[in-house]
Amino acid sequence: MINVGVLGAGTMGWAHATSYARLPNVRLVGIADIDLPKAKRLAEATGSTAVPRAEDLIGRSDIDLIDVCLPTHLHRTYVEAAAAAKKHIFCEKPLARSLADGQAILAACDRAGVKLGVGHVVRFFPEYAQATAAVRAGRLGEIGVIRTSRGGGGFPTAWNDWYANYEWSGGLALDLLIHDFDWLRWTFGPVERVFAKSTHGRDFNREEYVLVTLRLKSGAIAHVEGTWLQAGGFATSFEIVGTKGMLSHSSREVTPLVVVTPPTPGAPGVAVPESAGESPYFKEIQAFVNALERGEPIPVDGKEGYEALKIALAVLESMETGRVVRVEGE
Repeated sequence: MINVGVLGAGTMGWAHATSYARLPNVRLVGIADIDLPKAKRLAEATGSTAVPRAEDLIGRSDIDLIDVCLPTHLHRTYVEAAAAAKKHIFCEKPLARSLADGQAILAACDRAGVKLGVGHVVRFFPEYAQATAAVRAGRLGEIGVIRTSRGGGGFPTAWNDWYANYEWSGGLALDLLIHDFDWLRWTFGPVERVFAKSTHGRDFNREEYVLVTLRLKSGAIAHVEGTWLQAGGFATSFEIVGTKGMLSHSSREVTPLVVVTPPTPGAPGVAVPESAGESPYFKEIQAFVNALERGEPIPVDGKEGYEALKIALAVLESMETGRVVRVEGE
């Protein structure tokens, strides 16, 4: 049995806490949030207790795992505190707001000998996982171009409007598109360099749009689009083009995953729809907890989170400078 404390009762706090509450090998001990009524609502929904301070959970001897669902700029502070208390940690993405903070997080967990997982949940979405499997199986041949898009029709709001504070959140590229950067690296290999344009810095900071081109070490090119200006609500899509065919997905379609292979003479292309039911958030939490309990490698560990962070911060630099930026270490 793994005893868990969740820091933060916002959107991700709810997603994580309700997932822990469903696992038979977990006891959800408590929810910490400076907005105590908010923490109490989540605690009541999950059969746990509410406390006003993160320290009230980190300091408890009966807690094995601390889940950090706090604004990005606070991740280092609370991951370091949890590591010092010898707790294993699951940290919502992005790992940190800066490379220095990311490095400090990894160092703290290494010193303490605790495990660190990072919430790159897109790997657990069935369409993305199935696409990765298809690429690795060679179904599409040599990959040439990948296109992804992600975004919604309304800017997110939360405690102290922290998403709109660029120094805290890193804006759309760090907070949202890092999902795609992680999935691209996981599926297609390391990213060498990036070039990005965005609306960041204009007067109305909630109307944000980002377009990124990434050159992968394999030679493939990826185009990543993100926006909070998308009419019709949140949606995602991708298209993967290789020498043997193309695979595409759109969350707006009734059939969300389509594989099209070049037809043989006289035969049409074949469209194969695939979808699934279980929550990807539940699946990522379940995978992390099971790995901890069994002593197995963490599915998405701190180093993976740091690699995604490097790509996202290179994108921010390109946005600001208007130049191509190499990803550190690539």
